[in-house]
Amino acid sequence: MPTNVVLQPAADRPDLLAVPTAKALAELSGTLPLDSIRVGAIDPALADTAAFCAEYGVELSQSANCVVVAAKRAGTTTYAACMVLATTRADINGLARRHLGARKISFAPMDDAVALTGMEYGGITPLGLPADWPILVDAAVAATPEVIIGSGIRGSKLWLPGSALALFPHAEVLDGLGNPVNGGSAG
Repeated sequence: MPTNVVLQPAADRPDLLAVPTAKALAELSGTLPLDSIRVGAIDPALADTAAFCAEYGVELSQSANCVVVAAKRAGTTTYAACMVLATTRADINGLARRHLGARKISFAPMDDAVALTGMEYGGITPLGLPADWPILVDAAVAATPEVIIGSGIRGSKLWLPGSALALFPHAEVLDGLGNPVNGGSAG
């Protein structure tokens, strides 16, 4: 449990969620046990993973990053989200590229990611992404008993079982999506 963060059921605090995140949470009410998804307000200046973990006493292995990628093939761009633990880096040029059937893949430009998701950069979360976006979840994230992810805004974080991410629409669990990083955070 982090220090200085009061956790509440996310469904009770839409004010701490991006609009698309709150809408998606309401739509999942029959699919997920919503009481297992909690939200806590944080200092927006500390939303980046390393700063958040250091300030709030959270292990990097409890925090997952949402990496938005743009996969291209035959003139078509497909956006996707990759969920990996903060102790890893997403294998976007290998596993993600092959899984998405892309010839070329890159991190989505910040302006595109923000405009397409309706979320704040540094707070983008898989909950509430556009309906046609694949969500690729590293198996290590799905196996984490409680993982901390973005809420769609920089001023809060979501706490939920990692296994819940596998239940999100368009989510696929992939073994080896996250590659270990020696001694630092990934992002």
